[in-house]
Amino acid sequence: MFWRLVRGALFRQKGKMLMVAFTVALGASLATAMLNVMLDVGDKVNQELKAYGANINVIPKEASLLDDLYGVEEDRDASAKYLPESELGNIKTIFWAFNIVDFTPYFDLNVKLGGSADEADAADVKLVGTWFAHHMDLPTGETLDTGMANMKNWWTVEGEWIDDSDTEGVMVGSEAARRAGIGLGDRVTVTLPPHSKQFEVKGIFTSGSDEDSQIYAALPAVQALAGKEGLVKRVEVSALTTPDNELSRRAAQNPKSLSTKEWETWYCTAYVSAICYQIDEAIEGSVSKPIRQVAESEGAILEKTQLLMLLITILSLAGSALGISNLVTAGVMERSKELGLLKAIGGGSLPISMLVLTEIVLTGIIGGACGYFIGLGFAQIIGHSVFGGAINIKPMVIPLVAVLVFLVTVLGSIPAIRLILRLRPTEVLHGR
Repeated sequence: MFWRLVRGALFRQKGKMLMVAFTVALGASLATAMLNVMLDVGDKVNQELKAYGANINVIPKEASLLDDLYGVEEDRDASAKYLPESELGNIKTIFWAFNIVDFTPYFDLNVKLGGSADEADAADVKLVGTWFAHHMDLPTGETLDTGMANMKNWWTVEGEWIDDSDTEGVMVGSEAARRAGIGLGDRVTVTLPPHSKQFEVKGIFTSGSDEDSQIYAALPAVQALAGKEGLVKRVEVSALTTPDNELSRRAAQNPKSLSTKEWETWYCTAYVSAICYQIDEAIEGSVSKPIRQVAESEGAILEKTQLLMLLITILSLAGSALGISNLVTAGVMERSKELGLLKAIGGGSLPISMLVLTEIVLTGIIGGACGYFIGLGFAQIIGHSVFGGAINIKPMVIPLVAVLVFLVTVLGSIPAIRLILRLRPTEVLHGR
């Protein structure tokens, strides 16, 4: 009898039940889309932010100690302040190797531009040797293409990026070119006593930072000028990271202070401090430091983006609950005589309330199922329009949406249940 009453009520109120299902579907679709995007947005946001530079700086341990203890600048020359270029491929062998998006080494020199070191018109400038588009074979047997052209892809370049094998060409920053009156195709002389070398200007770039006052050349050319073949002064690494929390901050201060379980959790999570620690293990004599402004900004942006999506989810479900409440309450008021008659012939408030609640929950399940699949489509639209790629569907969203739909349906039905509990058969059957 119970299910016959449920079926009859559903068919008699097709219009209202369709509206309830539509309301639930709308809330479920937004919740599905936002939850899938929110759970996948970390990598997407990190990938977007990786287009704007590195978040880890790797330097020799001796250079780090001198800088930390005495404030000595890292670009000062000292025999021990170098990293072996041959070990840089080890960066892609760490536990979080797949989170390393790009890396490139630097060897910078303070040189004279425009003549010999004793000429009055020679200007001081920083000459930086680096990889531009470097192909390397990794210790794992894999291959990798990395370098400045990818890591600094927002630079505006007049001319062309130079090739790693081009030891005769340079790229000049727009500010350095303006001060020295340098143009494309010009030949410039850089001097590092007792050596000097002529380069051809292949490109003039604008970065919007201090780099505009520098000159970039292929790494072998600068190493040869300094007589430091096979050595680099620092490495910039661009890595996908997880926002810092209390555990990662404690580990950054002293990893040995963690318990065994905490250490395993930290080491196996892509915190910037964990990745730095693993790079130090891979490259002997190195110290990896997060570029805090970048790393903290990434975490803050990610947290705010996820909070925004969570608020949208909550508000959409709250709107669905209010819509369900109005529709169900109106339906109960229209059926007051039917429900009053059920009470008059012996039906209790609880069974009648369960009857109405069952009708709404069944309608909510249908609406929620439709809303889930619509939400998957919304998630892909958001992914392609905002992040330029598909959103990975998270299986854990299915039970989350199911629970949320159930809670929203039940909460939206509370005003109608209260109305049923207060309903008096004698009043409604007499038209009062």
